[in-house]
Amino acid sequence: MRPSPTRRTVLTATAASAAATLGTASGAEAAPSGGRPPATAQPPTRELRALLREIDPARIEATVRKLVSFGTRHTLSVQDDPARGIGAARDWLLAELRSYTAVSGGRMTAELQSYVQEPASRIPTATKITNVLATLRGSVTPERVYVVSGHYDSRVTDVMDATSDAPGADDDASGVAVVLELARVMARRRPAATIVFAAVAGEEQGLYGSTYLAQQLKAAGTDVQGMFTNDIVGSPTADDGTRDPHTIRLFTEGVPSSETPAQAALRRSVGGENDSATRQLARFVRDVADNDATGMHVRVVYRRDRYLRGGDQIPFLERGYPASRFTEPAEDFAHQHQDVRVDETGKQYGDLPEFCDFGYVGRVARVNGAALWTLAQAPGTPRGAKIVTSALTNSTTLVWTRGTEPDLAGYEIVWRETTAPEWTHVLHAGDVTTYEVDLSKDNVFFGVRAVNRQGLRSPVAFPDPQS
Repeated sequence: MRPSPTRRTVLTATAASAAATLGTASGAEAAPSGGRPPATAQPPTRELRALLREIDPARIEATVRKLVSFGTRHTLSVQDDPARGIGAARDWLLAELRSYTAVSGGRMTAELQSYVQEPASRIPTATKITNVLATLRGSVTPERVYVVSGHYDSRVTDVMDATSDAPGADDDASGVAVVLELARVMARRRPAATIVFAAVAGEEQGLYGSTYLAQQLKAAGTDVQGMFTNDIVGSPTADDGTRDPHTIRLFTEGVPSSETPAQAALRRSVGGENDSATRQLARFVRDVADNDATGMHVRVVYRRDRYLRGGDQIPFLERGYPASRFTEPAEDFAHQHQDVRVDETGKQYGDLPEFCDFGYVGRVARVNGAALWTLAQAPGTPRGAKIVTSALTNSTTLVWTRGTEPDLAGYEIVWRETTAPEWTHVLHAGDVTTYEVDLSKDNVFFGVRAVNRQGLRSPVAFPDPQS
């Protein structure tokens, strides 16, 4: 029999004002300290470790070198040459993804998603732009969708130069290689939710391909609960030669790009600048992918993107989807957006494959794989999470809507000090939809996450006030 829909926990900590002290009461987990992972961290399962071991840096290298071999992949380059230009790259990508669908038992499909972009910024004439997609349909909750992308177009110094060699190894054959390797490894598996693997075009000209993809998903009412783009993930070496081979940056916005005036007023009233769905997604990535199974540290950057730059996560953010960008720890700008040349000092310029570290790209793929697979196997982010504010009280009542997953086991309440970046405390609420905590909502931030019978946790839902 399902437990009562309401439970109450009393935290007896009258002598303490800090949540760290409260961490020892009523089953709450202690706050992390001394470099320990957050209280919400999830150790990798045996299934996940097996999946990540299949990721092959040699195959990633082969993908990057094959994409470079097309000479240029500029969005305005030739589309009907079988050996050179973006059309040749498009056709090869589709063939690769179709080879993975053949072993998926019918669960994965691959397709071209094309449209004609009329003249616009950096598009002087009407141009066909094509995304190459593979969709691995979920076996339990296929309506819940996660997207991973890289862009397969490339450029040189002049963004309108569609004929010169533009190898685009790091920017962004590396990201496309991550997407293809994840599609290959996951094709034989059965995720509970649906995963879309996307190689998009038109990024260098203005995010055209990803904008079209996001528009189509939004128009179809698709429940995209998370999106990651991998853009410039090929090298851990900075322009000064320093290396950080076990760190990947994850850019993640706070105030939502899609925020309405009413939502902005609500955010200001509760102090939710650091608790957007995208920030919760980034915390989730840290929880599941910053560990020995990936060999990587995920450096979350509280910013939508780098200065003067933008990526394919932005069209998703603008349509209200949680989305973040993976990028290498420190870039070498001599090896992106540059004509291939050697200057008078002997310095080599150009985005060439010899400047990529394919072992590093493999570890980036493991970070993506850990995040995507856990998202797809765990319950969806709780819906309808609210903090009851109908009366003045020093306790906190949270309510939410029960999920529909057949393996749903229950929910957890998380909280942290308002000055803390990570969730520091966890309470096991059980299979209920209302929970009262004897702790003031005025002093800390609360959240709710779902748990399934395997012990996998969803991203946290940040509650709105309910009067």
